[in-house]
Amino acid sequence: MPPVDLGIPTRRRDPAAQPSMEGRPDTADLLDRFGRVARDLRVSITSACSLRCTYCMPAEGLPVIPARDLLSADEIGRLVGIAVHDLGVREVRFTGGEPLTRPDLVDIIRASSDIAPGIALAMTTNGIGLDRKAAALADAGLTRINVSLDTIDREHFAAVTRRDRLPAVLRGLDAARAAGLGPIKINAVALRETLPDAGDLLAWALDNDVRLRFIEQMPLDADETWRRDNLVSASELLEELGHRFTLVAAGRDDPSAPAEDWFVDGGPATVGIIASVTRSFCEACDRTRLTAEGTVRSCLFGDDETDLRALLRGAATDAEIAMRWRGAMWNKQAGHGIDADDFIRPERSMGAIGG
Repeated sequence: MPPVDLGIPTRRRDPAAQPSMEGRPDTADLLDRFGRVARDLRVSITSACSLRCTYCMPAEGLPVIPARDLLSADEIGRLVGIAVHDLGVREVRFTGGEPLTRPDLVDIIRASSDIAPGIALAMTTNGIGLDRKAAALADAGLTRINVSLDTIDREHFAAVTRRDRLPAVLRGLDAARAAGLGPIKINAVALRETLPDAGDLLAWALDNDVRLRFIEQMPLDADETWRRDNLVSASELLEELGHRFTLVAAGRDDPSAPAEDWFVDGGPATVGIIASVTRSFCEACDRTRLTAEGTVRSCLFGDDETDLRALLRGAATDAEIAMRWRGAMWNKQAGHGIDADDFIRPERSMGAIGG
């Protein structure tokens, strides 16, 4: 099977090519042509994962990225510093694949914390192995975590992830809580096969004082089985939860936040729903992304990537790297276009892009 079929592109932007800056105002921020400013940086550090979720990874996993092609801890730290000090980024989240599979994860967090002290450093993880690293990650500067957990039913978990690892996830959550990595958020992809579990998952989240957010499944699976007519929409999910809970719209706590919040049984507890497909929030997107190989990806669904790794490993200054990054974001597309007749899935799957 060709690498592109598993989500790793075969073509990269010419490292020497500066994206067009035509018409761009003279501002340090990561501004795009539609007036959006990126303040939230997502840094993928690996395509490897300890699970094989059906909506993300193929059963055999993604191709291993050679170690020489991955950004090092120091290189990631340098880019985080540029993002914060030169480009106005205010929050950084580390993603994968699964970040916990990187042996130098603690070093990555420490390098980022040292170069940008006081910045919020978060991580999205499946939680497997977190019980062994939570304390060290907190000591290195990690502030909070999001844990991907689609169901609390062990049999259904094993079916979706192709691994019977739910107890390991729960141990990781306990360790994160003990290490002070909070508030803890749970990300659950809304799937047809786990929809009947949604009420149990919300009840469990309320009992365990974690904030649950359901996410509509996007066409980013490596197996390309996503179909619009099988989508569990926000409306259908709310109807399912409404059989058990009284939900009242609470809106968004931040205009750029992807989740719409709903008070549960009068509050103050809430549940979030990220309706990425049916209630697109592209017009308020404030994210910029780095792939594990060091390219800027301005949009989750845009295949144009701008290489920063060559600049890092050359003689480029921080100012030159920042200008290349600004150019990449200036050319960001308007939205994901899932509803368009000419919509084309991105070459990379979610596991290769980073969440």
